[in-house]
Amino acid sequence: MSGDTLRQLILTLDKMMMDRRTAIKFLGTTFPMLFLSKFSSAHTYLGKVPFRPDWRSLENYRVPDWFRDAKFGIWAHWGPQCQPERGDWYARGMYQEGSDQYNYHVEKYGHPSVFGFKDVIHQWKAENWNPEELMELYKKAGAQYFMALANHHDNLDLYQSSHHKWNSVNLGPKKDIVKAWEHAAKKRGLKFGVSVHAAHAWTWYETAQRSDKKGKLAGIPYDGKLKKEDGKGKWWAEYDPQELYAQDHQPSLDSKDDSTVHRQWHWDVASGVSVPTEAYCENFKARTLELMNNYHPDIVYFDDTVLPLWPISNVGLEIAAKFYNKSMQANRGKVEVVINGKILNESQRKCLVWDIERGQSNSIEAQPWQTCTCIGSWHYDRRIYDRNQYKSAKTVIHMLIDVVSKNGNLLLSVPLRGDGSIDDKAKDVVQGIGDWMAIHSEAIIGTRPWHTFGEGPAQQDAPSLNVQGFNEGKGKAFTSDDVRFTTKGKVLYAFILGKSENRLFSVKSLGTARPNIQSIKEVQILGSNDKISFNQFEQALEVRLPDHFIQNNIATVLKIT
Repeated sequence: MSGDTLRQLILTLDKMMMDRRTAIKFLGTTFPMLFLSKFSSAHTYLGKVPFRPDWRSLENYRVPDWFRDAKFGIWAHWGPQCQPERGDWYARGMYQEGSDQYNYHVEKYGHPSVFGFKDVIHQWKAENWNPEELMELYKKAGAQYFMALANHHDNLDLYQSSHHKWNSVNLGPKKDIVKAWEHAAKKRGLKFGVSVHAAHAWTWYETAQRSDKKGKLAGIPYDGKLKKEDGKGKWWAEYDPQELYAQDHQPSLDSKDDSTVHRQWHWDVASGVSVPTEAYCENFKARTLELMNNYHPDIVYFDDTVLPLWPISNVGLEIAAKFYNKSMQANRGKVEVVINGKILNESQRKCLVWDIERGQSNSIEAQPWQTCTCIGSWHYDRRIYDRNQYKSAKTVIHMLIDVVSKNGNLLLSVPLRGDGSIDDKAKDVVQGIGDWMAIHSEAIIGTRPWHTFGEGPAQQDAPSLNVQGFNEGKGKAFTSDDVRFTTKGKVLYAFILGKSENRLFSVKSLGTARPNIQSIKEVQILGSNDKISFNQFEQALEVRLPDHFIQNNIATVLKIT
């Protein structure tokens, strides 16, 4: 059989809806010698690789070991919306008459009919940003991967983009933000990720189509529908505002209700959401593929329900398939990259790594997953700093331990000021995490979940997980009665969360009466060379701390052999 005939046969099998794994198995059985000679490299398939832009094909994805080992990443969720230092979603909120961000914007910059978000971008210079120093801080904190914001819903690309003139190389800082982050991360051996949020600019910016309802400027439109010809003599004369705002369309149903954007986040036509044009979808695809091809991320985080623009467009699936295929070609048939997606069903969690925003699962998940959270606001908010409202290092470490015990990773956003600097209080949190990780990271990095994730009262009142997350901080705080477990080889790690007034720890899950519990040979405490006294009874393992041992205020870790 000739190569052309074989090729035609496989195409016929494709048309018969036979997936490629089944097709290869069929051909290998029917024409074994021919198959072996023509397909000696298992990762090639007539010059192609197996992933197609459909869910059935993407279910063949397997999460790479490096991601399962990494456990902890740090995210710089930093862009032009940090410039006003007034919190998250500023580029939307500044167009909501009467809102805190609108009032702040009018006082600081002027009315949004005159000074819109495009003008905030123009003022953003990132003059004190030092990615090398920041990455050194993140590395010392124990981070194994780093995530850079590539664009947000504000639609400014923070990299050199040939498909989108509104980017940070042309405007604002006039710097390739993503390139500098990539260099700093890879120089220190960290895996590198990018987060992509821009697919939703179409609906998210609809507030910019409005005008005031009252006051001396009532009825005067904000700048959301300006066109290039309106820029004559302005700083933005060479730039079309519609390429940024994407508002030359009728708004979504009930768009003037500010909460509608959340109800219509999933591209469900029945909800009345305004459907983007094919040109908008294709432009997003081109921008994202260029980002992947030029900056070589190991992770791409999509801030979307499942995948960008799905199901009204197939571009999200096409991007995913291309990303996996390119990695497969470069790594001898193995996919070594990760895509994070939100609000995934059980089947989709086989195709992507499920991300839970500001929350976590209450059980050990079958597939590796990720929690993303922030010590403050996603975009810098000076008020959180002034009120001392950042999460503490203790809170972050407890969250990390709990997530890792359930087969997850923690991606932590550390806010940066508009100028690119980290404030002293945020820096203290990161350094506090690093101090604990310097002693205890072996119980986190490279571990796997045990048959139970833990024990203690906090789990009894754990808040339920709804939609994309947002259940963090709603349950009981962890105490020394709460224990979490991880494993590595023949070692079991038990985390005693918090500081106990007693010097005797009792771990019920390790009692000999429990199923599949083996006899314990040795117990150590990470960070101590003291010999530890213990007794394994039917109902619990009891561990006595030496009288002179100083407990860690965050978590004491028992290393059990």
